[in-house]
Amino acid sequence: MASPVSHFMRVRILFFGRLKDLAGKSGDLLDLPDRAVVRDVLEHYSSQVPRMRESMASLAVAVNQEYAGPETVLKANDEVALLPPVSGGSGAATIVRSPIDTQGVLERIKRGADGAAVVFEGVVRNQTRGRQTLHLDYEAYEEMALRQMEGLAQQALKQFQVREVALVHRLGRLEIGETSVLIVVASAHRAAAFDACRWLIETLKRSVPIWKKEYSEDGAVWADGEPFPEEISRLGSPGTEGASK
Repeated sequence: MASPVSHFMRVRILFFGRLKDLAGKSGDLLDLPDRAVVRDVLEHYSSQVPRMRESMASLAVAVNQEYAGPETVLKANDEVALLPPVSGGSGAATIVRSPIDTQGVLERIKRGADGAAVVFEGVVRNQTRGRQTLHLDYEAYEEMALRQMEGLAQQALKQFQVREVALVHRLGRLEIGETSVLIVVASAHRAAAFDACRWLIETLKRSVPIWKKEYSEDGAVWADGEPFPEEISRLGSPGTEGASK
């Protein structure tokens, strides 16, 4: 009697931030049984890359550029991204690799009906936790980051009733004093513009998959990210209860 045929599927794995260093690569192809779930991916890498296990409790996972929980069922050719806590960056959103033109963005979105235009720049400082910073390097899960930024911009327009929002985040190497992220909010009233701008930067830094690596005379380290918001399912260690915070 013939033995049962095992069915497998192949998915593409993406590593970002410190996970890329731990895995020693930016991506992988993984064969899994049919109907495997996200938790199976985490268990595989916890076993195969023990140094990654301690990072599992703070991860989020995206499947095909959408946040996914541990029991999400995978399909052949899915793209599964393992995301460490992020370190962020009309309702327009842009990702660039050249210096951000703050004045140009501001002039582009202001209109005669606006009574306020609030500008926030995130700037590279020269020290972090007592260590002198030489420069930073930003990377992103770019397609997903742009979609998330566009979604935040649209949400801010509705939630705060402002007229226009612009989000710009820069990737690659940034020197001291350069702008890493720009937010501009234009509105008839200043209170709404201030509220929207603060909400945008705080939410961006917690939920958009952008990471930074800090370079100092002592070497390079990935910046500690902020915990993912409660509405994003976090996975916890494989085999434990509680997939989200």
